[in-house]
Amino acid sequence: MFLKDLPVSIDIYRGINILVLVLFLCLLSSCVTKRKAEYLQDKNENIKAFNEADFTDYNLKPNDELYIQVSSLDVGIANPFSNVGNQSSSGAGGLSPYGASLVSYTIDKDGFLLLPFIGNIFVKDKTLSQVSLILRDSLNNILNNPIISIKLVNRYISVLGEVTNPGHYPYAQEKLSIFNAVGLAGDITDYGNRNQVLLIRNENGKNMRIQLDLSKSDILSSDYFNLRPNDIVYVRPRSNKFWIIRQVPLNLLISSITTALLIYSIIDQP
Repeated sequence: MFLKDLPVSIDIYRGINILVLVLFLCLLSSCVTKRKAEYLQDKNENIKAFNEADFTDYNLKPNDELYIQVSSLDVGIANPFSNVGNQSSSGAGGLSPYGASLVSYTIDKDGFLLLPFIGNIFVKDKTLSQVSLILRDSLNNILNNPIISIKLVNRYISVLGEVTNPGHYPYAQEKLSIFNAVGLAGDITDYGNRNQVLLIRNENGKNMRIQLDLSKSDILSSDYFNLRPNDIVYVRPRSNKFWIIRQVPLNLLISSITTALLIYSIIDQP
């Protein structure tokens, strides 16, 4: 009887062996090596210092929002120039990003900024320091020793792709590095490709695609190490992402292997 069933049993054994092999390969493909998960790798580990990445002042663009505060010995006269009126003592730092947006001045599509008593001033492609000097010169004949404080309200970056918490993030500091941005998003996942991080930046009306490799230490000196407002960072998934254990539940793999072994043991009984 068993000799008669032997070919069928062999086919079943082969099927079970193939299933176990496939499941084993799935488990093996899910492994992420240490090298693939590391940042700032170098063949020459003796190099300890890198030149600081260049960081030029941000040039203002249409639709940028500016928080402007004017201080002067003539307090009563200076109030109309301030965004927040009697809240001016708290400054922009005491407001949430969205709250500061409500009390900001917006640069129009032609690059002009409309201010009380001053009127329209052209600020497109100018830095915050340059705009501050323009306002101070314009107010010298009206106020006694005016002090101008200007902050860019719309400092946002977007981090998408294989990160723990993708999203749209505000930031207040003048400089925000690519690693700061990744940190805001909770770091790149084990299955994110650190060698192919895409930076999308608008320059002169054109959307630029810049490839960054965060596994190389020369990123520390790159012109794109520091991000700009409205930059988008996209972390690509690894090519084998859709074959890894993350896509197949672990309990399903274990259950399949257990079932296969159970069937094998039953069939193998004389």
